[in-house]
Amino acid sequence: MIKNILAIDDSAAMREILAATLRTAGYEVTVAADGDEGLASALARTFDLVLTDQYMPKRSGLDVIAALRSQPAYAATPIFVLTTEDGVAFKDAARAAGATGWIEKPLDPDTLTELVDALNA
Repeated sequence: MIKNILAIDDSAAMREILAATLRTAGYEVTVAADGDEGLASALARTFDLVLTDQYMPKRSGLDVIAALRSQPAYAATPIFVLTTEDGVAFKDAARAAGATGWIEKPLDPDTLTELVDALNA
């Protein structure tokens, strides 16, 4: 059951959209401003779902995903990458890193809420 969500994005506006959308839907949300901060948060506390931007300073979203997948606590955790990328090569790289899937930007808040709710079904 998904209750606690980690949202990693270097855009303050995107972090606010993610947090507000998911909190309104009843989820507890922790935000991180870059890949290193997100990874540190995820290693300090286990989350039920991780959402990570792809292009960030210090560590990319796929690097975060690969690092989390190496941890037993995140072996089966849903991890989605937020991206403007939609090419086959990127999707293959995301799968190889261990992404559960991807959410294309611009983000539709209703679609995000529906996705998370579906993971709880």
